[in-house]
Amino acid sequence: VGAELNASYNCIDRHAHGARADKVAILFEGEPGDVREITYRQLHDEVSRAAAMLRHVGVKKDDKVAIYLPMIPEAIVSMQACARLGATHTVVFGGFSPESLSDRINDCGASVVITADGGWRRGKVVPLKDNADAAMASTPTVHKCVVVRRVGDAHVPHMDAARDIWWDEALAEASAAGHVAVDPVHVDAEHPLFILYTSGSTGKPKGVLHTSGGYLVFAAMTHQYVFDYHEGDIYWCTADVGWVTGHSYVVYGPLSNGATTLMFESVPNYPDPGRCWDVIDRHGVTIFYTAPTAIRALM
Repeated sequence: VGAELNASYNCIDRHAHGARADKVAILFEGEPGDVREITYRQLHDEVSRAAAMLRHVGVKKDDKVAIYLPMIPEAIVSMQACARLGATHTVVFGGFSPESLSDRINDCGASVVITADGGWRRGKVVPLKDNADAAMASTPTVHKCVVVRRVGDAHVPHMDAARDIWWDEALAEASAAGHVAVDPVHVDAEHPLFILYTSGSTGKPKGVLHTSGGYLVFAAMTHQYVFDYHEGDIYWCTADVGWVTGHSYVVYGPLSNGATTLMFESVPNYPDPGRCWDVIDRHGVTIFYTAPTAIRALM
């Protein structure tokens, strides 16, 4: 009773300040073929700076932040930055419509939206910022929108000078103002870590709240024992972070266990089923987790 924790500390700091500091935490491959390797030391720096940036734009403990991003490292960084501040994140699948996004923002009362200029999916650009603009037209609680540069000249979105700011520029502004790092905010085990909404296919989407202590124990335990994870494994879960499987087995489970989690932007069978097996071969994946329907599509 009275004990506290921070999910970001458990997922990042204790590895970044230990023997896993130079171990790859996130192994990212984008649909166009770009690859990034982020060590636990580097992830600690990125998350700390992102948390400082969010604090600079007004996010504080108990606030709600909506994340509407493609499967890129900034999605994980954003989730962990919120956890670091004690803010509650709600991740919305990038394939959802503006109406779906606005419904979720209004239900939880999010004050900040994190999105991207766009994302790649099956060779096309998903106009995430355009969708977010349409959603934010009816979300009075939102006062700031932070936009990650992902697709560049392939799609240039409108930027509202009073509300929108590019991710890299927001980081620079926060740094110039002296906000360069944030220590983890200790919270009670029952503190809300995230709210994730049901799909809404059978009615109004329902927000399911997960608390910090119990959820983190569950995600770490099941990732280790269900997948028989051992130190040195390269782990790939193909789920999107917009779903609870992605929360648990792309982000919180692997990172809490100090694993290397592979993050893939596109769908595994694009442009053909061979892409999936090529990714597995090139990156030395030893544990592969996908849906049964996806396996059929990859054969």
